[in-house]
Amino acid sequence: MAEISASLVKELREKTGVGMMDCKAALTETKGNLEAAVDWLRKKGLSKAAKKADRVAAEGLVGLVVEGTKGVLVEVNSETDFVARNDHFQGLAKLIAEAALHNGADVDKIKKAKQGKGTIEEAIAQAIATIGENITLRRAAKLSVSAGAIGAYMHAAISEGLGKIGVLVALESKANPAELAIFGRMLAMHVAASNPLAVDAKGIDAKVAARERDVLSEKAKASGKPANVIEKIVESGLKTFYKEVCLVDQPYVHDSAKTVAQAVKEAEGNLGQPIAIKGFVRYVLGEGVDKQASATGQS
Repeated sequence: MAEISASLVKELREKTGVGMMDCKAALTETKGNLEAAVDWLRKKGLSKAAKKADRVAAEGLVGLVVEGTKGVLVEVNSETDFVARNDHFQGLAKLIAEAALHNGADVDKIKKAKQGKGTIEEAIAQAIATIGENITLRRAAKLSVSAGAIGAYMHAAISEGLGKIGVLVALESKANPAELAIFGRMLAMHVAASNPLAVDAKGIDAKVAARERDVLSEKAKASGKPANVIEKIVESGLKTFYKEVCLVDQPYVHDSAKTVAQAVKEAEGNLGQPIAIKGFVRYVLGEGVDKQASATGQS
């Protein structure tokens, strides 16, 4: 077997823009023949994929799969919304979600997961070559409970388990799983609409709480009130803030006369078992992605 030098791998990488490991694999397969290695990468769809990798993908789909007491969310991005309606792309998103369900939420592990004779990463590369747009697996999340159900909801769904806003809610309980999942879906719909930051005040990031305290403090100081009054104003403001951003304290979207905590208590009575909200995940397609950069990348 021909020895593959680092300089040869580097040369192929510069020529194709493909990752080092794929370049080494190509050179190994072609016994160090540079041009043959380029063709090998092109046949795999990797070279074409690399040329599109600098385009920002901000459209696409959120994928959701629930199986028993575990569920996953993935975000698979494309450059245009048009591609999200493509059957090939939708099939890929479902494939990735299934891989996440069985391999966990680590994006690198999902990409390396076996799919047929290849991997998820190779399936993405082939889709890029076929569809002609940059496609990326941006993120994934997984929730599970030892007993109970995973509530799920997909807003603006275009196909089963595919849409623009996906939510999972983990409910731990000994209640009937099917009935619990129905209530879980209601909670997931609430999360989609109300966008809480955490289940309760204990789950709020300390930096977020500190920033809110600073804002409230500065506003109170501007009123010229004494320090002891300012402190009371700040504490009152924080309580209001927590009611707005903590899931259990929010007005329940299905019945604003009660809080989510009260809705959970009511469900406990109906199902005959305690219910604990162990966590939730809310994915909004393209959230945090620079859309302007995406538009520029398509020029």
